[in-house]
Amino acid sequence: MRDLFLLMNVSLDGYFEGPDHDLSWATHDFAAFRSETKKEVDTLLFGHRTYEMMESFWPTPQATEMAPDVAQFMNQAQKVVVSHQPFTPKWDKVTVISADVVSAVRRLKAEDGQSIAIFGSNELCVSLMPTGLIDEFQIQVNPVALGDGTPLFKGLPEKAELALIKTHTFPGGVVLLTYRPC
Repeated sequence: MRDLFLLMNVSLDGYFEGPDHDLSWATHDFAAFRSETKKEVDTLLFGHRTYEMMESFWPTPQATEMAPDVAQFMNQAQKVVVSHQPFTPKWDKVTVISADVVSAVRRLKAEDGQSIAIFGSNELCVSLMPTGLIDEFQIQVNPVALGDGTPLFKGLPEKAELALIKTHTFPGGVVLLTYRPC
């Protein structure tokens, strides 16, 4: 069974996005990303809105110039997008799931392969948390307070107990907190 983990940026005051879905505050500390890809990730799982954001950036020359290793990984990895409505993806190696998401993610985890990462996609994460399908939560706390935005795990239907298993501080001030479900 493949591991499924969440990698999410949050502000010090607990928001994963600012007002109007603003993510410009994130420090873009790619050292944190690179350290966690040692898990040998070969599949990315996104909600539709996160997919659109990623698809609009990672295949660009700007992304390749800014973070060549990350851009190469993002462009070569298999991508699975959960969407309420089917759509035709513009990025390579994309599969769209628009029905029976929980069963589709269970099948994805049962396939041969390496780890599966959810980057962002809070609504998707919250919908999967009660099913027990997420094996690990990697929360990158950025050194900024937003004062307003969307809180991490907004919409969670029930309390979720998590156990802290690891911490790591990066030179840019990002603190990575890694949790497992209890």
